[in-house]
Amino acid sequence: MARYRGPKDKLERRIGEKLFLKGERSFSPKAAMVRRPYPPGEHGKKRAKRLSEYGTQLRKKQKVRIIYRLLEKKFKRYVTEAMTSPKETTELLVKTLESRLDNVVYRMGIGQSRDQARQLVNHGHILVNKKKVSIPSFETKRGDVIEIREGSKKATFFASLVPQWIEKADRPVWVKLNTKDMIGEVIGIPTIEDSGLEHNDLQGIVEFYSR
Repeated sequence: MARYRGPKDKLERRIGEKLFLKGERSFSPKAAMVRRPYPPGEHGKKRAKRLSEYGTQLRKKQKVRIIYRLLEKKFKRYVTEAMTSPKETTELLVKTLESRLDNVVYRMGIGQSRDQARQLVNHGHILVNKKKVSIPSFETKRGDVIEIREGSKKATFFASLVPQWIEKADRPVWVKLNTKDMIGEVIGIPTIEDSGLEHNDLQGIVEFYSR
């Protein structure tokens, strides 16, 4: 599947704020937005022009799309489905984005970033209700049990690396994890507050696609 393979630092600098795309490094002094808090390119240090209404909405859309590491086609489909549903648009959009299996693996703290979590799913390391699921966009629901495939637990990544950060992970209230056995469960429904997204960003996305 096609996906962006360029420098993640440039994505954050283009948006103008930290998007926490690189796991623990995003919190360090080496983070791109700490070292170079201006847009990439030859003229990045020049004073930024004031964005138009369209430009502001576009940036909000790009910000959320990049956070969840989605290409435009997939992201637009999620937004369109949320807009045509009788349910509240922004709440449904957040639930859809947060319920993706790759995001759930990230939220549980098994992966340090969504990219890393997606790779774990793609490579067949993750089970949902005892069945291997290798589709990152798989929609989880309340009651689903997420765990590491038995054959993967002996790998260096799960045996030595994951324990270094899994205890420190900041998990939202709608997931829980037994850190010793690395078995998690979806115990609630993701909300906007849990996601960390801003209401005005979500509203800007709706307005962008309503044009």
